[in-house]
Amino acid sequence: MDMNRLARLYDGMENAEKQLKRFEALKKEFENKFGSADNTEIISAPGRTEIAGNHTDHNFGCVLAASVDLDTVAVVRKTDDNTVTLYSAGYEKPFVVDVSDLSVHMDEKETTYALIRGVAACLKEEGYQAGGFEACVTSTVLSGSGLSSSAAFEVLLVSINDALYNGWTVPAELNAKISQRAENRYFLKPCGLMDQMASAVGGLVAIDFEGGDAKVEAVSYDFSKKGYALCVVSAGGDHGNLTNEYAAVPAEMKAVANALGASVLREVTDRVEKEIPNLKGKVSDRSILRALHFVDENARVGEMVNALKKDNLPAFLSGIIESGESSWKLLQNLCVPGRDNQEMMLALELSRRMLKNKGGAWRIHGGGFAGTILAFVPKDMLSQYKETMEAVFGENSVKSLYVRPEGAVWLK
Repeated sequence: MDMNRLARLYDGMENAEKQLKRFEALKKEFENKFGSADNTEIISAPGRTEIAGNHTDHNFGCVLAASVDLDTVAVVRKTDDNTVTLYSAGYEKPFVVDVSDLSVHMDEKETTYALIRGVAACLKEEGYQAGGFEACVTSTVLSGSGLSSSAAFEVLLVSINDALYNGWTVPAELNAKISQRAENRYFLKPCGLMDQMASAVGGLVAIDFEGGDAKVEAVSYDFSKKGYALCVVSAGGDHGNLTNEYAAVPAEMKAVANALGASVLREVTDRVEKEIPNLKGKVSDRSILRALHFVDENARVGEMVNALKKDNLPAFLSGIIESGESSWKLLQNLCVPGRDNQEMMLALELSRRMLKNKGGAWRIHGGGFAGTILAFVPKDMLSQYKETMEAVFGENSVKSLYVRPEGAVWLK
């Protein structure tokens, strides 16, 4: 295996050696499950972090995202019986799916079985091959971490079929679209395309969803070399029973768009502010505020991308803080009304007190209401930041991330 490539993927040779041991252990697990590990392949798909563009993609806005060094990895071997047998760490029994049957199974809703079947079906719809395989899978993209473990797994499944049956010919952007389609049609859960696109394409990427499509631009920037650690903090909070809160964000934004004769806000960004007198009373005040967040955030992503291209890191970090303030004040997705615990707000305020005037930045990460925040921490403050935050939010609540320069990979 190319150790130099592993070092690029996992931030240095020391980490590369750790990953190699991880792969060897997974290969041993495969041998235990399937009798031998001959003729196996190793496939990896990364998690992702949202840098900017909070709740913009569903109204065809812009986002800035990145793949990270936490990933989902599989040791796999092709079979000739159209049966997928997949062991996933943490589950005693394998997921077994006959992919000669590509119909939607309603009883598989929101299960791994649905994703395995859905990915095979959607690949074939695009003219690619898919079939049976044996696999052992493990992941450092923990569920609920805010780094999109589900998208990493979907992209991994597409990549496994691509490596085993198509000679690695599926374009990364199509991998993402197939992954999203499988989640929507078979897993039966609506989702945007940002998570899958960031995992499949890799690196730091600006994505423009105007018109409902995804225009992807790679952005080259190494935060680590600039002296910054990219951290996510798991502030906690219960994600249960938050469906209404999450659903209200796009619904209220679209209500404003509808009042202006459009279907999504991207179509009327230049009209929202001037039409507030006419919107007042037709839609809720919170809907107007959330629409204003979209207008500002959508423009902000472009400004932040330009700042990186010009190597203007202070302007970029200022944009991170402004994005977080907009989510707090306008989007209002930091806490659930009526709940006393406000973990996200506490995590952001503690970050502000530590990082303000020290060159750092902080903002919400992902959907909000519960979960994680994002912080750019000067490396000379990283130990202090971790110690302070983990004293409040628990051991290992702070994850230091490295922007992985590649998305899904076939490691040979």
